[in-house]
Amino acid sequence: MALKEILTDPRSRWMEDGGPEADVVVSSRVRLARDLAVYPFPHRLRAEQAEEVLHAVRLALDRPEVTKRLGKMEFMRLTELTPVERHVLVEKHLVSPDFLKGNPAGKAVVIRQDETVSIMVNEEDHLRIQCLMPGLALQECWELAGAVDDALEATLEYAFNEEFGYLSACPTNVGTGLRASVMMHLPGLVATRVIDEVISGLSKLGLTVRGLYGEGTRAAGSLFQVSNQITLGRQEAEIINNLTALARRLVSQEREARQRLHREQRGALEDRIFRSYGVLQYARVLNSEEAMRSLSDLRLGLALKIIKKLPLSIVSELMVLSQPAFLIRLAGKELNPSERDVLRAQLIRERLQGKRTGAGSEGRGNKKGNTD
Repeated sequence: MALKEILTDPRSRWMEDGGPEADVVVSSRVRLARDLAVYPFPHRLRAEQAEEVLHAVRLALDRPEVTKRLGKMEFMRLTELTPVERHVLVEKHLVSPDFLKGNPAGKAVVIRQDETVSIMVNEEDHLRIQCLMPGLALQECWELAGAVDDALEATLEYAFNEEFGYLSACPTNVGTGLRASVMMHLPGLVATRVIDEVISGLSKLGLTVRGLYGEGTRAAGSLFQVSNQITLGRQEAEIINNLTALARRLVSQEREARQRLHREQRGALEDRIFRSYGVLQYARVLNSEEAMRSLSDLRLGLALKIIKKLPLSIVSELMVLSQPAFLIRLAGKELNPSERDVLRAQLIRERLQGKRTGAGSEGRGNKKGNTD
């Protein structure tokens, strides 16, 4: 899939059904921070040096053996994308919100056609290699991210110290440079009001809990990102294994909370789920907050088999479809908040009726657009 198609299709590989523990774990991500030895960190790069980094990365990825091993990677400078298109990449979790801050010149994104691999070039580090997969699949993400890392390191000289490991612009990434995270749907723990206690316990274990789009974002739709906080002095396998074990514990706690709710508050829970399902099916105006809340209830209903005949993956797809930049991109013109609310409701209704929205059905992207 070409990048322009990725920008108009709400589906991604990380949304697919069948991932391990998929009723609770939406996706897994492994991200590697890497910097080139001969250049200053990105915040100190001169314009010509930033261009040299882009050129070196592109040459490394274009080698036939890399393409054969990893598949086709599309390289796109941020300046070649409109502001709306850049925000779509954030909404699909392919780049970070921080990547869009500041001047887009000297930055690029690399995305594999199936969207499991994306690389931010000249974000906080020269390279941020990311692998994203459905369900609890941290080991598989690590193996793929490692393969991309090895392929690049064959021609790129990384900043590395025998004592400290991989060097990074941020001290918290020094060492392995590895950040692993799982996106988890935890409506049971939220409804039973133990989520704050759980988050506090995770922080004491060296983990951090963030919102839907990472640091500084809120946990919309009962979605939380749980990730490791420390990389220095830790081996990659240790980080992956520890987070996997803790994620499994969280999965167990969430399932218990859901079953308790269903057992003790069955009528109220089912009423809430079906009301939300009705809103999604019939509403003519739907703001972002109500959409996320209703989609969260729908996902819970599907996981508990209260609602049937819909795949879990449709919820992740609709969460992306209903985001501001994606709506503007599909409309092909700037939309005010009221217009977005109308279009959001329409597209969700149509998708739940089995109609596809995405590549081939969009308008032309514009260069402006309020995505707040």
